[in-house]
Amino acid sequence: MTAPFPAVAALAPRTALEALAGPPQRFLASAWPWRSLAYLLAGLVPGSAFAAVLTPVRLMGGPAAVPVSLAVAAVLLTPVARFERWRLGLADRQPVRGLPDGWWPGWREAGHTLVALVALWWVDLLVAAAAIGGPVVLILSPVVQPTAPEGEATLAQTFAGSALGLLLVPVAAYTVSAWAGARAAMARAMLVPQEAETREIARSRARLVDAFEAERRRIERDLHDGAQQRLVALSMKLGLAGLDLPPGSPAALRLDEARELAGQALGELRELIRGVHPQVLADRGLPAAVRDVAGRSPVPARADVTLDRRLPERVEAAAYYVACEALANVAKHSGAGSCTVRGRLRGARLVLEVADDGRGGADPARGTGLTGLADRVAAVGGTLTVESPHGGPTTVRAEIPCEW
Repeated sequence: MTAPFPAVAALAPRTALEALAGPPQRFLASAWPWRSLAYLLAGLVPGSAFAAVLTPVRLMGGPAAVPVSLAVAAVLLTPVARFERWRLGLADRQPVRGLPDGWWPGWREAGHTLVALVALWWVDLLVAAAAIGGPVVLILSPVVQPTAPEGEATLAQTFAGSALGLLLVPVAAYTVSAWAGARAAMARAMLVPQEAETREIARSRARLVDAFEAERRRIERDLHDGAQQRLVALSMKLGLAGLDLPPGSPAALRLDEARELAGQALGELRELIRGVHPQVLADRGLPAAVRDVAGRSPVPARADVTLDRRLPERVEAAAYYVACEALANVAKHSGAGSCTVRGRLRGARLVLEVADDGRGGADPARGTGLTGLADRVAAVGGTLTVESPHGGPTTVRAEIPCEW
């Protein structure tokens, strides 16, 4: 079976449409219906601006009114564009990347503002009025509609209409939020094309990964040059102190125990440094690092990684992490007798496969670390798939772009 790993879902909805997909009781108790209503009612601002643009036509008339109206529209374009950008946050809390930082809006933002001025504002207000007007009229029917003195049926019908209005409130909430979410999605699509936003997210993710790798390297240097050297010096001093004691004495035995503990701590520290960022990976690249980790695997492993060039540091670090964790999973869970690590460059992508002849049935839900592997690969723009039918064999395949 092939199991791709999707990204982890957000804990809280970021848009009105995402909130609509949640449980009804959670949606109705949240602030999203009110935020959506505020988003639609905020259409009064571009509507007022549109009325201001048409005012010279109504007051002046004739050909002279046209340039005056155009001048009013040019003056109002920037503040209304800024308001529309703020207004979008009511129904969509995701940051809008790629918009110009200056005061004057870009051509996409200006186009969206003109559409909002001319056409969209009255649709927003019409949907809001239709969605909330009916329930409000029905709920207030006992107050606004006088009861006929001779008919109890009229009184019952009036309060039945009020109850029906209360039942229509959730329907109004869903209607308002659905249109607000659709309008916000339309506005986002008009403001920033999807590919531009995707590129910006990829660049931001690359910067985070690079910063993370730089921090890992700094920790590795600090451990190598600091704690490791102090432990080596401690072991040497303990050895020299032992030369001054009679062999077999209680003090000499305790010094020997201390030297042994210091040696164990030094070995554990070296393993930790190797796990943070192994020196062989930094000096000789991914093929040598994979051969090194395969040689230390409890399950006999064959490394077949052939590359014609050095890869970016973040790609090498992610691929090395995949190889280490996949081999650890083989040793812990697979019951395999052998495994193979194979890596090749295919175009601009590194394809790394770890295959074993074990029992199969690898399942991320059982805590085998596969979800963590998928997250690590996704952080550098790659994908991870697992083929692991019951009875085996199992193949973990990572595809990582080398240039992005």
